[in-house]
Amino acid sequence: MRSGAARRAADDPRPVERATGQDTEPWPRGISRQATMRISDVLRALAPEFGDVSHSKLRFLEEQGLITPVRTPSGYRQYSQADVERLRYVLTEQRDSYLPLKVIKERLAAMDAGDDEARPAPRLAPDEPSARRRWTREQVAEAAGASPELVDDLIRAGAVEQSGQGTLGAGSVDVVRIAVALAEHGIEPRHLRTLRGAADRQVALAGQVVAPWRGRQSSSARGEAAAMATEIGELLTRLHAIWVRQGVADL
Repeated sequence: MRSGAARRAADDPRPVERATGQDTEPWPRGISRQATMRISDVLRALAPEFGDVSHSKLRFLEEQGLITPVRTPSGYRQYSQADVERLRYVLTEQRDSYLPLKVIKERLAAMDAGDDEARPAPRLAPDEPSARRRWTREQVAEAAGASPELVDDLIRAGAVEQSGQGTLGAGSVDVVRIAVALAEHGIEPRHLRTLRGAADRQVALAGQVVAPWRGRQSSSARGEAAAMATEIGELLTRLHAIWVRQGVADL
């Protein structure tokens, strides 16, 4: 039987300030931990950078212990601004560094414990150029220090993807920068077709592996499929890098 204090706490409609239960404030520090946001609010906050994140992905990350939203007496999840920042960190590390969730969780634990070396680099604000989701060819060329003609050649070679509206993804900047460096060694955009084809085949392989999970109706299965695809992609990338390094060492 609950005490009177416990009953009053459960019935209190005010936002919940989560107790950390430890001497060091969990990362991120200095950000509100009042659970005032619904899952729809969280998705709306993340949408400018992670438009494909879903309810099921958030629930899966919760199951993996990466975030801990509070539950209202009626069972609804409520999130704080600190939860949103942790989610942003997790999704960024998955997208940009291809890190497995196990590694991300270890880094979060280190940051929670006060390890400054594990702290992420400052993040660009959404309105800064390199955080834009879509770029024009001219913006990509300027940011990468390349000519628009080189960007066009890379698009024709399939090394850079162009949408039906003629815009390019933010990742295109890194591709063009690498292409500029390779051009100094006489490697042209047409030479990158086979590399892009190999990458597409790796993506297809990862898709075959996660297909059974993606076809399931449960939100946890779909979330697991997304996490598994990211981890497989990272493993394939590492394997490819090892083979290239070994081959180059023999030259």
